[in-house]
Amino acid sequence: MVEAFAPKMAVAALLRGAAAGRGSPAWSWRQSWIPKCCSVRGSGLLGGNPKDGAAWTCFRLDERALVRVRGPDAAPFLLGLLTNELPLSGPPTGAAQPSARAAYAHFLNVQGRTLYDVILYGLPESTKEAPGFLLECDSSALDTLQKHLAMYKIRRKVTVEPHPELHVWAVLPCDPQTPEAAPLEERVETTTILTRDPRTVRMGWRLLIQDDGPALVPRGQLGDIQDYHMHRYQQGIPEGICDLPPGMALPLESNLVFMNGVSFTKGCYIGQELTARTHHTGVIRKRLFPVRLEGPLPASGISPGTLVMVTATGQAAGKFRAGQGCVGLVFLRSETIKGPLHIKTSESQQVAVTALVPDWWPTAAK
Repeated sequence: MVEAFAPKMAVAALLRGAAAGRGSPAWSWRQSWIPKCCSVRGSGLLGGNPKDGAAWTCFRLDERALVRVRGPDAAPFLLGLLTNELPLSGPPTGAAQPSARAAYAHFLNVQGRTLYDVILYGLPESTKEAPGFLLECDSSALDTLQKHLAMYKIRRKVTVEPHPELHVWAVLPCDPQTPEAAPLEERVETTTILTRDPRTVRMGWRLLIQDDGPALVPRGQLGDIQDYHMHRYQQGIPEGICDLPPGMALPLESNLVFMNGVSFTKGCYIGQELTARTHHTGVIRKRLFPVRLEGPLPASGISPGTLVMVTATGQAAGKFRAGQGCVGLVFLRSETIKGPLHIKTSESQQVAVTALVPDWWPTAAK
């Protein structure tokens, strides 16, 4: 009992004391631990000067795709496969618009490991069609996700099909200190969905639209996709199969609880047993952490799976998962977070690794 309780105390203390800049404003885009050489390049981001008074930066996410699931059995079908509750479907088109209509969740395999991470959107209800949902996923996993859904469809009255008509955009404030300078209003329509990112307020808004994103967003400007990825790595947000390798990542070690991606009160779903057991034991010894890299980086970047070593002992602390420039995600044993840590590159160069706890994470977690 004491041995099981000790890791919980260590992790709780770690989450309380290891974060950099926890006293900074909640909407601080440039973390205090990100050096200027790593700052994103887009105008108006991270404290820069927005173009022509722009208030929002829009990033077109071509590496994200949409799958539509509709039919009388769509809701129970998805509930049996996803870690989270479903977002509510929107009201009939033209009615008063509802509150948030998006949810974050993972599809798991029978061993309880993540297959696909998705953001779900409830589609407007119609008198002619049954409720439906859009699933935002990694575009490179679009075909395999559809096959996964087809495998469990059996005799359910459900239609699963790609939905290329809409493009996925991320919308982030140019000045994180004052996102209300040009407030956005949620929209749930057939051709346009604008809603808050369900994972964390740090990720702004999600926009699904047929046309150009900045044209719809008041005082919006176009952003560089590399800036978007650097921002989400700074915030510790994994996204897609590079960050969450299918069949390898465990959902709670991937911070699914922090990102509002799991319900422990919903009905059964594939892979639930291990997830529920891990949650109730309260012991998670390893998890994904955002990191800063300092040193000579290879031109091609750090290879996924590269070992992260404890500098003092030479023991393995974890593995590098993915990154952009000198920020990224590392899968680490929690007790090693305070380091010092390093990576030895393929060119035999040593790169210092500093792991941080984002200030939006809870101060104590299971």
